[in-house]
This record gives sequence, structure tokens and C-alpha cells, in this order.
Amino acid sequence: MEKKFQTIEHEKPWRYVTEDGLTVTRGSAWSGPGCHLGCGILLYTDKDGKLVKIEGDPENPFNKGRLCVRCLDAMEAVYHEDRLTTPMKRDPKDRGKDAWTPITWDEAYDLIYEKFNGFREEYGPESVAFFQGTGRDIAPWITRFAWSFGSPNNVFGMSGNSCYGPRVAGAMCVTGSFWVGDYSQQFVDRYDDPNWKVPEVIVVWGNNPLKSNSDGLYGHWVVDCMKRGSKIITIDPQRIWLANKAEVHLPIRPGTDAAMAMAMLNVIINEDLYDHEFVDSWTYGFDELAAHVQEWTPEKAEEVTWVPADKIRQAARIIAAADGCIFQWGVAVDMQKNAVAAGHAITCIQAITGNVDNPGGMICPDYILMYFSGWGRELLDPEKRKNRIGDSKFPMVADAYSKADADEVYNTIMTGKNEKGEDHPMKGAWIQTTNFLVNTAPDPEYLIEAFHKLEFVAAIDLFMTPTIMELADVVLPAASFPERQGIRIGDGVQRAETINRAVDRRSEGIDVRSDMQVNRELGKRFNPDAYPWDNEEDMFSSIFAETGMRFEEVREQAPVYLPFEYHKYKTGKLRPDGQVGFNTRTGRIELWCTLYNGYGLDPLPVYEEPTHSPYRTPEEYEQFPVVLTTGSRNWSLFHSEHRQIPRMRALHPDPTVLVPADIAEKFNLADGEWVVLRNQFGSCKRKVVIDQTMAPGIASTDHGWWFPESEGRSEEDGLFGALEYNCNTLFKFDQGKAGFGCDYKNMLVTIDKIEE
Repeated sequence: MEKKFQTIEHEKPWRYVTEDGLTVTRGSAWSGPGCHLGCGILLYTDKDGKLVKIEGDPENPFNKGRLCVRCLDAMEAVYHEDRLTTPMKRDPKDRGKDAWTPITWDEAYDLIYEKFNGFREEYGPESVAFFQGTGRDIAPWITRFAWSFGSPNNVFGMSGNSCYGPRVAGAMCVTGSFWVGDYSQQFVDRYDDPNWKVPEVIVVWGNNPLKSNSDGLYGHWVVDCMKRGSKIITIDPQRIWLANKAEVHLPIRPGTDAAMAMAMLNVIINEDLYDHEFVDSWTYGFDELAAHVQEWTPEKAEEVTWVPADKIRQAARIIAAADGCIFQWGVAVDMQKNAVAAGHAITCIQAITGNVDNPGGMICPDYILMYFSGWGRELLDPEKRKNRIGDSKFPMVADAYSKADADEVYNTIMTGKNEKGEDHPMKGAWIQTTNFLVNTAPDPEYLIEAFHKLEFVAAIDLFMTPTIMELADVVLPAASFPERQGIRIGDGVQRAETINRAVDRRSEGIDVRSDMQVNRELGKRFNPDAYPWDNEEDMFSSIFAETGMRFEEVREQAPVYLPFEYHKYKTGKLRPDGQVGFNTRTGRIELWCTLYNGYGLDPLPVYEEPTHSPYRTPEEYEQFPVVLTTGSRNWSLFHSEHRQIPRMRALHPDPTVLVPADIAEKFNLADGEWVVLRNQFGSCKRKVVIDQTMAPGIASTDHGWWFPESEGRSEEDGLFGALEYNCNTLFKFDQGKAGFGCDYKNMLVTIDKIEE
């Protein structure tokens, strides 16, 4: 059935010329260099086609003309002298050396086809793994590329799939859907829509939304809602800016989120503050949950979380009393071995307070365009699907996630055997939109050893990265968002719009190509039937087929929105069979989760102390007395991107560690001095920032550090400095028992002063 979008009436067409002769192209920024969001933008080019200015699009309801420095200064990235501008190759024996030779696109495609097809014919398509990083606008294209090739081993190169996946998969198991906060983003007229209601409370849990935009959130929506009356609760070891405006701030010890959530459940249930009607009608296992959380008094949680019991009670009461409560949770919930249970406990709070599918609460996106989670899934031979690495060991990951398990893929590369002990030779890898040696991989030296066992590795990116320099044999130059066509369909936002090319540098001899163009062109060589389109616009139009619109129509009217309604569980619109309720086995939100029970996991949320912690490993804590959380975000950098962009780098020039006064005193640290963070696994260098916003005993450092200005691979610089300054050297691959989660954000270290 055709579903029509709601469209926007624009004052001008998608491309027009100003009075002073500049061409303006309307579009969306949802690929490198940038972030997760896809803000509405206006790209200004001069008579020579050069990009001279970027502004926010005031007609776009998503960001209403607001932009951050990543967009405003994208010109520096587009025209940077270090951009990759032509395909290059080198001999595999020269991996790690700057020994690249320019080649043509056809030569690159021929070489990749020859190598990968040879592996496919001799060892099977599962012998090639396809690695991707953060989703943005590449997720559907690379998955289709992998599946059309025949490989089930599409990999997100992070231990325990510890970003977004645990929350999404967990919510699907417990509720049948994924839920995002209701900031009116699904309505064309936004805050003025009569169906929307201002959330009374927003719980910012393990997320700094003004700097890090999780699940399709534009962070300033939180401030917009605050101006309209929303109250804030923050749960974070750092007193972020929003915490200064909060009703209560809970400075939690990293990795103890499940304990905090179960203590809140204890208060809400025992004080009879829960939503009886919703619990009785729409949940399963409440009595079991109520009995289960009795031991988790706020006093017990205080001992574990380091948050005073009275603050936990205060927050729980505010949440329970709210007329509409958003839980703005972030990757801190994912980046712990106990991720599934932590997410389960938080979801239980949402459910028993009735903040599900309600105005100003948590809403379910209408994913009629499901290409994110499986566009092209039908192309994969079911027999080859059985060879996906990690599935037999982690059935929850197998059922709820479209990726091979990264930890097991690396182990298979190293040993030649899969998790079942069967022979499984790995011969090749494709690397796209990921710089995993710097960003996501624990123990990067281990990954270097593993990848050097592969016979052929191909990659695509905008810049030469440490990952490509060390591991790849062929590299393809990717287009930035002003140089490409694309579509943006929100993760959590009911909109679709287009990414429109404003800059074409082929007349300069620079032929960079979009990720989706490369996937289509290469994919067509491997499996022509999977790519019946002659160009990207036709491919994008096929995605929009059920809406009755083509790419060109969406481009003219974008952003366009799907009709939206609340309380879909009451009308049968959350289930494929049309029955009322939720898309679970019981038709209810499963506080006692039948799927978890079937997977051999705890059907109720449980707390497990982090692997390395003051209480689980007190001997280690004596030697390494600082609790360290990693991955803190900043304004100008996105993961490992932008390090070579002068003005963005100037806002955050060095890798820093934020330490509170007690740690500074203990180690005699001075603001601005360089130190080494060290534990039994590794070390990394950091610049000290004494920061009173950090909770006592807890330090925080940023990730993704490398130095493009340094030498490529040398003993002095350690691969652009990526090994010397990489906080992921401080821990190993160690995923949770569900296959989700790893302790990225809670570890123990000591601090050594650097004498020189």
C-alpha cells in the first residue's frame, strides 16, 4: 500500500541562483566530514563551482537553520591538500609503508574484483569480511554490497557491537520495537503541532546531547523543550552543562547503570508510583520484576554507584510523577559488558511509568523504509547465512543484528577456525567508513597482527588514516557530503530527504566517488542482478518505491514526513498481524523477557560488576586507583575525523584527560602537563585538564586520537601517533555474555608523570 509523505512548501527550488551570482543547493549533511545528524543545509558555490559557504537551512524543521562548526567549516575538509583524490595500490609486503602508486578507477575495480572473486571461488564468499563504521548514510549500501557478494560477514568492528546495537536489539527483544524520545521531530510544524505535548521530564542518561547526538536526536531540542517547561535529570559521572540546569544530577560510577535503574524500579514499585493501568494491561512479568528488585534499595545502589540514596529516590519520584518522560540514553549504556541488562532495566522504568508510545514520552519510529536494518537481505543465500561468524555462540546477536560478531571474526582470522571449531579461512577484507585501529578496536596491535594474515585488503575513505596506512593494499577516494548524491532517512526521525551534490571537481582531474556509487559499481561486477540500476538516483528511487515518490520528487520537497500517531499498540499498528499490543511473543512489554530466557540469558535485569573495578578486583584497584571512562565527546571532532582540519582541530588540539581535584592531588598533577595513563594492558599519553565537573575518583578521556601531521609509520610516531595516544590500548576484547557490550567506558588505570 502506498504511503504518502507530508511535504514542505519551500520558497525556492532545491537549487537556485542568488542576486550576487552564487548557486545555492539545498540538501542534508549526513556523511563525512560530519556526524550522525543530517542537518538541513544550504551549500553556496561560486561561478567556478567552488564551495564558498555553508549555512543552515531555516526552512528545515530538523535543525531550523542551526549548524555546528563541523558543517560551517566543511570547506576546509573538502579542499584539504591531504584529501585522497585518486585510487592507489601497493604491494601487500609494503603494508604500513607509504609506498602507494596511483591507479585508475577501472584498474582499482579490476584488482578488487580479481582478488575477492578469487577468494569467493576457492574458499567461498564467507572468506571475505566487510567492515563498516558508524552508520550515517552508508549502512544500507555496504550491507547490500556484502550480501550481494554472498558474504554473511558484514562487521561493525567494535567489541560486543557496543554502540547503538545493544539498546536497539535489547528494546526489540523486550518491547518488539525501538524507542526514541518525543521531541516533536515527527511533525512538520514541530512544537506547534496540536498532537504533541511538552515532556515534563527529560532524563539524560549517559549522554551529552549538546555535543553527541544519539538516535537521531538534534541536541538543542532538549534546550527547546527546557524553554517550554521540561525538567531535566542527568545521570553522568561528569556534571555536564545540562546538569547545572537539572532538578537532580546523579554522578554515577561508570558501568553501574543497571544497579541505578533497579534501585529506581525499587522506589517506584514500593512507593506505588507506577502506572497501574498500563502495567496491568500491557506488561508481562511485573510481579516477578517487583520481587526481583526488592534487594536493590537506594542504599545498596549507593554503595555500588557512588550516588547518594536520597538523590536516587528523588530522581525516581520525579520520573514516576511526570506527565510524559523522555529517557535520552546514550552509548554509555552500550559500552559495558552488562549492556543488555542495563538497557533492560531502563526499558522497564519506561514501561512501568507508562512512557511508551505517548505524547512527550518514548515513541516508535514508523520504519516503513527498513533499508537500514536489512536492505538486500534477500540476496544472501540462506546456506551462506549459516556461516556467519559468531551466530552459534551468540543467538541474540544472530537474531537481532545484521552483523557478524567482531570479536569472533578477529579470532577466526587469527586461527582459521570459527567459533564452532570448524575450518573457516579468512582471506580478504573490505574497509568502509571506519578507522577502527583508532576508534573502536581494543588492543589495536592484536588487530594489526590479525589483518596482516589476510591476503588482500581494500578500503575507501576521504583521507589516509592509520587503519588504511597499516592494513590496506588498495584505497579508493570517497566523496564528502557536498560532492555526493544520497538520501537521508532518519534513525528515530520520521523524515526523508536528499543529499545533493553541489561540488564536482572532475574538471580539476579529481574523481572522488560516493560510497554508494562505489558499492553499486563494484557490486554490479560481482552480482549484476542485485544492481539493476544505471545510476544512484534510480537506486535511491527504488528505496522510495512504496511511497510513490522518486528521488527527484523527494529532493524538491524535502524534508518530507510520514503521518504519525500515538498509542499504536492500541490499534494493532505495532504488530505485523494487526493485533493490538506489542510485537513480542506475549503481545506485551516483557519485563520478564521470554526471548532472553530462550537465549539462556537472565529474563530479568541483573547487575554485574565491571570486570576490572574497585570491588571485583580490589588488588588491581590498589595498583591502578583511578576509574577511567573513555569516549567523551567535544564540539569540533567526530570520532577520529577532523584531526587535520585546522580550525576544528584548534578548538581541541590535544588528547586530554579530565581529572577531579582528588585525583590531581593524589598524583600531584598540574593543569596542562602531559601524563601517561597506564594499566596492565597498555598505556596512552594525555594532557591533563583539572576539571571540577568530574565526580571524585573518576577521570574521563576522549578517543579517536591520531596526528595526521606526523609521519605515517615509524618507531617514533607509532603510526601517526595512533598507538602511542590510543586509549583503547588500555583494555582487551571482552564482550558480554549476550554478545553485546564491552567495558569501553569503565576501566582502572594509574597516572604516570612524564618528566620531559
